[in-house]
Amino acid sequence: MTVIQETIQRATAPPGPPCCDCGATVWLTGLPSSGKSTVARLLAARLREAGRRVEVLDGDEIRRFLSAGLGFSRQDRDANVRRIGLVAEVLSRNGVLVLVPVIAPYADSREAVRERHGASGTTYLEVHVATPVEVCGRRDVKGLYARQAAGELSGLTGIDDPYEVPDQPDLRLQAHRQTPGESADAVWDLLAERRLV
Repeated sequence: MTVIQETIQRATAPPGPPCCDCGATVWLTGLPSSGKSTVARLLAARLREAGRRVEVLDGDEIRRFLSAGLGFSRQDRDANVRRIGLVAEVLSRNGVLVLVPVIAPYADSREAVRERHGASGTTYLEVHVATPVEVCGRRDVKGLYARQAAGELSGLTGIDDPYEVPDQPDLRLQAHRQTPGESADAVWDLLAERRLV
């Protein structure tokens, strides 16, 4: 049986007891200030309370250390996503639930990460945090939208740099229509459905 066949078999297996020692990567993709990190932090706390090994790969921390020196060109954004994907796959392959609240604006970069996970038989779930750009602009957690509007910043994802909306994510969160806790609960339910909790 090939790795891909094993992955499909595991993904389509009937419900059973939780696979508590299984790792997985949950990639939360969406615009800046969409709520990705908030949902990831809430979910991580709940997973830790349940006794799961969990790591959150925060995009800002990764850029400071693992991807230091990369800019925001398409090529550099792709390299950043692939680096994060490598770390996530290694951790998840070794039994860690990895939450990745990273924009990952390009579909081909996200697909490369999915393929890396598939090649090792490791579960990869894509969650689109589908908060509209208008709401993200009002939230503006890091002041990016204000800086872009003032002409101090260019290349802001969703404004003057593209964000390719996932066609078929494993879950699409309307995070602007529910509380962060409800969004985290929805991701928990996805993990439960896949027997990961």
